[in-house]
Amino acid sequence: MPEALKDMVARYIDAVGGGDGAFMTPVAVPGLALSRVSRPVMPHHRVYRPTICVVLQGAKRILSGDRVLDYGENQLLIVTVELPASGQIVNASPEQPYIGLNIDFDPAMMREVLDDLDNPPKPSGDGIACVFVQDFDAALEDCVRRLLKLVETPTAIPVLSRSIMREICYWLLTGPNGREICKLALPGSHARRMSNAIHLLRGNFAAPVRIEELAAVARMSPSSFHQHFKTLTSMTPLQYQKHMRLLEARRLMVTDGANVASAAYQVGYESASQFSREYTRMFGAPPKRDVTEMRASPMAAAA
Repeated sequence: MPEALKDMVARYIDAVGGGDGAFMTPVAVPGLALSRVSRPVMPHHRVYRPTICVVLQGAKRILSGDRVLDYGENQLLIVTVELPASGQIVNASPEQPYIGLNIDFDPAMMREVLDDLDNPPKPSGDGIACVFVQDFDAALEDCVRRLLKLVETPTAIPVLSRSIMREICYWLLTGPNGREICKLALPGSHARRMSNAIHLLRGNFAAPVRIEELAAVARMSPSSFHQHFKTLTSMTPLQYQKHMRLLEARRLMVTDGANVASAAYQVGYESASQFSREYTRMFGAPPKRDVTEMRASPMAAAA
């Protein structure tokens, strides 16, 4: 891993106050966040949007449904659809803190870049997945370094950041997982249709799940849709909905100050007691205690 990029991240974090946690760059580059943590962090549930998560020092783990992926220094995680999952920092210390960064990307831009390729990647077989780990190679490192460098010239951000993000999409599509990533960009593909259904479910998670409606969006039979959904996300539509509801309820309580009953009803629960039971099973603590701990922990957001 080039020391220059790791040092750049450390300097920017120090410039905004230092310490542990997740940090936006001093002058926001769209979709770019930096992280530094000096001790391991227990699993933290969150929604991963289409993103790449780069480890510059230390190691992380992601748990999505029944999938567990570990990635460490000089590696990156690629997530291609909105996915409720649990992230964990497994290797960090005061002497060698975890240092990393996340960059959100736009699936529509990925489709634009795919259309511009003279020799686009050919989709692999029928399998569909949305989470990958691969090496952080020199081409991607150069893009990320230049994206971070834009912070020093704020007027250049709106002009140049988009072109750098297109480069990142190019290297992802032509990289070792390009044959899988391109499935999410190809119009009419199973993966693209599944992504549309996930987008519908994500936007209406407080309403009861209607498998027939989701299957119609994906242009599949209900049984085929259920199978493809599980393959893509490692969870069933009902499990996905439950994760989304509980994560949004947690956000409402931590960020907006909602009480337990209000948060439960806002995300679609009819019973506050059922909400509390399911919340405790997912997060390992009752809502009030968990929210108190979340507000006191700046490191959780970096996981």
